[in-house]
Amino acid sequence: MAKRAMGKGLSAILGEEIAKVNKVTDAGAEKLVGKVAMISIEDITTNPFQPRSNFDNDALVELAQSISELGIIQPITVRKNGMKFELISGERRFRASQIAGLTEIPAYIRLADDRNMLELAIVENLQREDLDPIEMAYSCKRMMDELGLTQEEVAKRLGKGRSTITNFMRLLRLPAIIQAELRDIHRNESLDENGDGAASVVFSVGHARALLNLPSENDQIALYKKILKGGLSVRQTEALAQSIKSPKPAKSPTPANPSIEALSKDLGNYFSSKVNIQMKANGKGKILIDFTSDEDLQRIISKFNS
Repeated sequence: MAKRAMGKGLSAILGEEIAKVNKVTDAGAEKLVGKVAMISIEDITTNPFQPRSNFDNDALVELAQSISELGIIQPITVRKNGMKFELISGERRFRASQIAGLTEIPAYIRLADDRNMLELAIVENLQREDLDPIEMAYSCKRMMDELGLTQEEVAKRLGKGRSTITNFMRLLRLPAIIQAELRDIHRNESLDENGDGAASVVFSVGHARALLNLPSENDQIALYKKILKGGLSVRQTEALAQSIKSPKPAKSPTPANPSIEALSKDLGNYFSSKVNIQMKANGKGKILIDFTSDEDLQRIISKFNS
């Protein structure tokens, strides 16, 4: 899947005003708050108040490999101070990007006193018609992480039900490759509507929600690939997810009954045909006699009349 550019450089947004914008009252601040800009990794320092100090190296290497293949799915968040930036959130992505050899990283930029402007910028972004479900989920997460809001408060500000916000947020638990697919949904649908020859959209939010029921990322990715390959519907995906999550136990074979087997053999000899006797635990059952033609059936019936 091709990587997508997630932002412009600061010079493209502010020109020569870059260094002068540090507070919301500075000229040009409205162009910066809420935007995603590409920032040199060398200009970013980590947050000294970061409560988390231990990062799993193997997990960082895996994330770095994902970033190398797919790019950054969610920008980090930094606070601007002159031409330098302090990391607010996204240290795992920042560290993994360093491992991946990136020189720039997409970032949301905050200023020293931009809470109100930030909230307005996020809400304005959420009102876009072409907003994809992952952008929606990350925007809700930003309102919670950076503005200290609860899911219920986010729902009230956006005029949506709390369950709607919860469902969007759950999408962030999906692997990066599936999140990237969801980000392409609106682009693909638009191409289809315009008749530009794009492949039909076979993956939707409904498919993604079904994948959330699976116990591991490996299971989610495996079923995701089956959806794309086989064009599975949401209902088919839900059924497969349920069978993976809660497989039905294999039926234990009915133990052989020597007396029934002997009787089947005797009847088979009598009718000169294969006879199968099926008996349940309660004593009920049936006798099946094979025949190969109408003449063979008449022969067997004559045995009953003799």
